[in-house]
Amino acid sequence: MKKWISYGLLLVGIPLVLLLGATVFSTKQYAWLAMAVMVLTCVPFFLSFEGRQHGATRLVVIAVLAALSVVGRLLFAPLPGAKPVTAMVVITALYFGGEAGFMTGALTAVLSNFQFGQGPWTPFQMFAWGLIGLVAGLLAKPLKRSRVALCVYGALSGVLYSLLMDIWSVLWYDGGFNLSRYLATVLTSAPFMAIYAVSNVVFLLVLEKPIGSKLDRIKTKYGI
Repeated sequence: MKKWISYGLLLVGIPLVLLLGATVFSTKQYAWLAMAVMVLTCVPFFLSFEGRQHGATRLVVIAVLAALSVVGRLLFAPLPGAKPVTAMVVITALYFGGEAGFMTGALTAVLSNFQFGQGPWTPFQMFAWGLIGLVAGLLAKPLKRSRVALCVYGALSGVLYSLLMDIWSVLWYDGGFNLSRYLATVLTSAPFMAIYAVSNVVFLLVLEKPIGSKLDRIKTKYGI
């Protein structure tokens, strides 16, 4: 039951909030929109480890992973499109579940944007990176077994992120969905999409094994 509540909030509740924010409310309300997305993100996460032993330890580890994701985005700021955020979100999801992956993605967006700039795009970034983490958690077993599958997912994540953010662009500026404008936006952003997809693969190949082995040791040591 908790799983269905979690997936309902993440896959239905948050998109509904974003749609209303883009089409109904003033652009000045984006801070409240981001807060609403953050609250909806936290509920499934806490439901996912309610009653588990070592819940506090698990929370601390995930907070550290989210912090590393934020730092990674800041360090690679000079390289447009090449950020380790997706890799960190996916790795978190592989070892701690989709809800943790979603929360890591959402936290990375809202916290790092204090440096990059908050705006109406922030809640959409929270959802896009969060969704990548959620799906990675659902596909954790095949992704951990095969590095080819992991690389394919990393590349597709770059495409998905770009396509979702292009939906934001159209919704926010037109107040509704315009297919012709969306296709034009996708075409314009294609170079960014390609760079991001390739960089995701590189970061996953470099980071998944060393970070994953450490996370496995932590899970074994503390029985998480």
